[in-house]
Amino acid sequence: MSNESPRNWPLEEEDFAEQRTAPFPTPRPDYDGDLRRAVAAVMNIEDITPPTREQPLRFRGRLLVPAEQAFATLRPQFEAAGYTPQLRREDGLEVIRALPGVYRGRERSIPWLNIGLLIATILSVFYIGVQQELYVSVIDVIAVQVFGVPATGPAAELMPTPAELREALLTGALQIALGAVQAGWLLNLVTAPVLMAFTQGAAVLIIFSQLPALLGLPKDGDWAARLTGAHWASAAFGIGALALLVVARRLKPSFPGVLVVVLVAAAVSAFTPYAAQGGAVVGPLPQGLPGLFVPHWPGWATLGQLVMPTLIITLVSFLETASSAKVDSAARGARWDQNQDLIGQGLAKLASGLSGAFPTSSSFSRSALNLYAGAKTGWASIFSAVVVGLALLVFTPVLRHVPQAVLAAIVVATVYGLLKPREFGRLWQVSRLEAVIAAVTFVVTLLAAPALYWGVLAGVLMSLSHFLYQHLHPRILEVGEHPDGSLRSRTLWRLPPIAPRVLALRMDAALDFATAAAFERAVQDALTLNPDTRHLALFMQPVNRIDATGVETFGKLAAHLMGQHIAFHLVGLKLPVEQPLARAGLLNARAGLRLHRTDAEALSALRSTGDESADLAAAMI
Repeated sequence: MSNESPRNWPLEEEDFAEQRTAPFPTPRPDYDGDLRRAVAAVMNIEDITPPTREQPLRFRGRLLVPAEQAFATLRPQFEAAGYTPQLRREDGLEVIRALPGVYRGRERSIPWLNIGLLIATILSVFYIGVQQELYVSVIDVIAVQVFGVPATGPAAELMPTPAELREALLTGALQIALGAVQAGWLLNLVTAPVLMAFTQGAAVLIIFSQLPALLGLPKDGDWAARLTGAHWASAAFGIGALALLVVARRLKPSFPGVLVVVLVAAAVSAFTPYAAQGGAVVGPLPQGLPGLFVPHWPGWATLGQLVMPTLIITLVSFLETASSAKVDSAARGARWDQNQDLIGQGLAKLASGLSGAFPTSSSFSRSALNLYAGAKTGWASIFSAVVVGLALLVFTPVLRHVPQAVLAAIVVATVYGLLKPREFGRLWQVSRLEAVIAAVTFVVTLLAAPALYWGVLAGVLMSLSHFLYQHLHPRILEVGEHPDGSLRSRTLWRLPPIAPRVLALRMDAALDFATAAAFERAVQDALTLNPDTRHLALFMQPVNRIDATGVETFGKLAAHLMGQHIAFHLVGLKLPVEQPLARAGLLNARAGLRLHRTDAEALSALRSTGDESADLAAAMI
């Protein structure tokens, strides 16, 4: 059995460059034939997990050869079947997964194409970012609130100040730096339940925000007054457009329903007295491209005032990007590169600041609209930028006639697909605590609007608190030998001791500063309940890491056991744990300390203790 750390194993999942174009498994692997025989040559297979739509085929057991040798043996046989082997370690056992597709490294990357796309993206953002009259994102609203500009009136009134333009540049530079140092892992703090709840909350808010425009209702007053003052032609435009979009989506998803609805609505509005009779339309739009904004040095005092807003906007943009990108990637079945996205978002903010606009960010509704329209690659964004550029240069006179009710219908039709209330019920069945976290995230997102980031922050903090609580309370149990030969909880399975006067314990966690106190307390309590113990066996396979606090606690325990004339058996020490203990001199040969590499070896030794306890006690005096 290999003791290497998973970091040193070849071909981790993040290195698998082949994008999955279909759910697992396609084609279905022959896990009872060639693949199984290949794995059996390098692993003692304990169980096989058939492939599902979410997970590939898995073989679990104990390696018979080192990990590198196993991978080298398996790779040609797996590739011949159209798969790539991946080696992992889970719950003290090795796992071999059959990933669909053949790994070909990163030699297929085309540098000039990437550079060209980067330049095109920067230029497109540079030339369209100045148009504040278009819909603003959550980040725009936050920037306005941070700098104290009233968030009222039409979007055209929310003109960025020089401080906000500098803010765009600073947040962009910070995000680029975070991406360059591979800090994208911070986005993994947003768990699946939190993301699901935030998505649902944001979708509800977006839909309700569009209802007045969709139904032709005034923005102010109570609902009775709004209904009295409703513009029924606008309501007809909105409801009709919504119905057409839904029907077109169900009958023919590839049909460009959004484009057709917008053009038809603009034509009807232009050739009828809709606007003259009070119907709300997009109205006049600015035409042409912006000029360059060149910032000057603001001074240290002003720069210091921008530090906290920079951190706030960067964090919110972080979370907003995570929520949009994860949903987008999941819908397309593609892998999301957090670090690349950070750099891209940072470059967009720089371009936005240089073109005189607010800091940019992901737009939840517009990302959903992109998926709704059938976009599958990054070329969709380039195409959108080109279309927006042409619209600004040529088609702004046409767009002025589009009813706002139609735009609201497009947003509602797009975001409605994100509402999945059944997910809360499914989550409740899996984990009630995480379901509560999701519910709190959902409620806070609704109550904190328009500052949606508070919902995500609340969910992240609750998830981290749950994680810390679990880490501070590790699973430590007394084990016995099950009839099937495995070691399981004596309490749960009502198993007898492994041998008389033998206490066998297992901790399913790392031995570090967070778990050391609980570990020491659990061992002392177990010894108190079993005062006749002469042999203490610690099964260490689940322990993957130990820090200085863990080493100190281990040393105290070893000294205590020697003072009590109790033999200390260590079973299945892994290299990341063995090396620190050895460097601390705690594994030196001494009376009463015994090392066992496997469970079978330890069980055989413990069963043979018998009357050795008395001799051992005499030797330790």
